[in-house]
Amino acid sequence: MTTATTLQPGPVIAETTRLLTEHYAFPEIAERLVGLLRRRLAEGAYDVGGPAELSRLVTEDLQSVNGDRHLRLKHHTDPVPPRKGAANLEAMRRKFDTSLGGVPRVALLDGGVAVVELAPMLFPLEWAAEPLSAALTLASRARALIVDLRANLGGAPDSVAFVCGYLLDERTHLNTMHWRAGKRIEQSWSPAHVPGARFGGSKPLYILTSADTFSAAEELAYDLQQLGRAVVVGETTRGGAHPCDGWTVHPHLEVTIPVGRAVNPVSGANWEGSGVQPDISCTAADALDRAHALILAGPAH
Repeated sequence: MTTATTLQPGPVIAETTRLLTEHYAFPEIAERLVGLLRRRLAEGAYDVGGPAELSRLVTEDLQSVNGDRHLRLKHHTDPVPPRKGAANLEAMRRKFDTSLGGVPRVALLDGGVAVVELAPMLFPLEWAAEPLSAALTLASRARALIVDLRANLGGAPDSVAFVCGYLLDERTHLNTMHWRAGKRIEQSWSPAHVPGARFGGSKPLYILTSADTFSAAEELAYDLQQLGRAVVVGETTRGGAHPCDGWTVHPHLEVTIPVGRAVNPVSGANWEGSGVQPDISCTAADALDRAHALILAGPAH
């Protein structure tokens, strides 16, 4: 375990500022943040007792300019590998193995309404394709479907597109990523074919959200809402639309930096900062009952 005597904030800040300069999707903001972090370091603001406290302080400063919630210095209790993205990948794998692959609940409610809960994340597709396909194929027989994202904290865009493939009738443009690296643009489309049976694009579809719903889970709700495919019920989501990478900058610290920005083909915008706005607003605790009642009541809501 790292102690106060082994934590030197200078090297952590130096590496964080270097990565910001090279990778942050918004170079002008990166320049301002680099100046802020260096000034705070010089003032002694980061002379703290350990990595957890440094994580909190630096994250507050990183998010102080434009409120980017993907921009963080994350603390890990256990030491993390130095490889790019390894810290996040190891944490995700532990969650995957204890959550039935990210599909902890599939249920049938009265009236032939299926519920599929996707939590705590939309895991990398190479892991999650099988459990996602099994759950969505099972739900395909229902007359209506509720996808519960209230406890979903994000994950992989490829898994978002995969899920959408079961909820649409044909290959559909979902999102466009504008990457900083090489000024590259990459479109995300739902797959033309999926393993198993589709729920399809015509039966009633409701998505549940909470104030904790974040990142890739927000994309799933936003993409389907903008396409007019789903009714979103619950709370406004957290508002993180920028895809990010992670770099280990200390045995217990990982900096996560957005490396691109999302642009929806329907709205021409995204949910960054504002969150996904529900079509039917209610508390997260009431969202399932509200969506179920709306389905049973018929088309009008």
